[in-house]
Amino acid sequence: MLMKKVMMMAMMFMASSMAFAGDSPALKAIMKAKEYAEAAQLLSSSLTELANDEEKAKAYNKLVDLAMAKVTNESKTMTEIDANATLGVKKDLKVDSMGFRDAFVNALAAAVECNKYDQLPNAKGKVAPKFAEKNIPRLWNERRPLLIMGDIYRESNDYETCLKYWMPWLDSYAEPLFESQDHAPEKEMVGQVAYLAGWMANSLKKPDLAIKYSKIAMDGKFKQDAERVLMSAMTANLKTHADSLGYIEKLKGMLAQEPENEFIFNNLYQFYGDMKDTKAQENLLDGVLQRNPKNFLALANKGVFAHNNQDFDTSIDYLKKAIAVKQDNPMVYFFLGTSQCMKAQEINTDDLKGEAKKNAEAQKKALYKEAIENFDRCKELDPNKEQVKWGYYRQNAYYNYYGPDSPEYKQADADFKN
Repeated sequence: MLMKKVMMMAMMFMASSMAFAGDSPALKAIMKAKEYAEAAQLLSSSLTELANDEEKAKAYNKLVDLAMAKVTNESKTMTEIDANATLGVKKDLKVDSMGFRDAFVNALAAAVECNKYDQLPNAKGKVAPKFAEKNIPRLWNERRPLLIMGDIYRESNDYETCLKYWMPWLDSYAEPLFESQDHAPEKEMVGQVAYLAGWMANSLKKPDLAIKYSKIAMDGKFKQDAERVLMSAMTANLKTHADSLGYIEKLKGMLAQEPENEFIFNNLYQFYGDMKDTKAQENLLDGVLQRNPKNFLALANKGVFAHNNQDFDTSIDYLKKAIAVKQDNPMVYFFLGTSQCMKAQEINTDDLKGEAKKNAEAQKKALYKEAIENFDRCKELDPNKEQVKWGYYRQNAYYNYYGPDSPEYKQADADFKN
């Protein structure tokens, strides 16, 4: 009996010792650090030596404290400089602006890591965060300088440094740590900044970041611009045939979610063309037109597809349907006029006589006349030939309708050469 009591007392003593065991040596070293760099290096090298998630949370919070101490000190210096200027006091004070910004970036990153461990169940199975209440207000409300400084570097075309400050600002907007904060005032700004961040990342050949931020920007008024960045970044990752097939599946999935999104549809159509899969192109067009017979882009592409396959009757039919839906696209008028000229050239009148010859020549004349009308409309919409080089084909139509000596043809020839 005595032995049993001794054993139980020993077990209780051990349990008591474990319960009141102090911080691990690794954590003690981190907590003694006076500078952020020293603490960060110790944490990086000894993370696996920390006893549990609670110690890891405590260690990362130490980094937050040290980084924010730098932020606070520099902020005080800024305030003192402003006060001295107001009072006319001359005092040699300098602000470590870059150190200030970088310290806040470090504090934000450390707070996010701290929160990951702080939200995990402790030894008793309970979630009892210790640091969020302090970190949320001192970080969320002080994020704006990152946005401002990033914009300064953007204006000087230093995209790398701009992203250094904009990415943590954007990432923190969606961080669970700040879920309780009012996000509404920043929502529109997040869309714009995310689009620009995606565009810059794409310019810097960082497709993964470009994809990440352009996806964020698609939830707002910068959706169309962000989609262009997204498609460009997605194709940058294509290196094998399997990659290309995977990209097609992603586009198909996106189109299934947004069947009326013409930008996604057109990218899928064009990519099928790059893959030389004309059957898939045709099936895609037919599927879109089955859902919406008045889809302008599908009608226009169907017409151009037929034109490229020298099916000029079908081309003319679909391009006219496209114009009935939308009358301000010069490319559609150009292809319609070209298809009409090509159809006219296919009419052979040499072997015909009498009324048949007369009718065929009238048909050719009518096609060239219509082609001229369409080329003139194309010229009206795109007078400087920025979207389509209409000069030669318009000149040719004028030649065949009016003749080489006519003032109309000579003017069309001059328009072509200018």
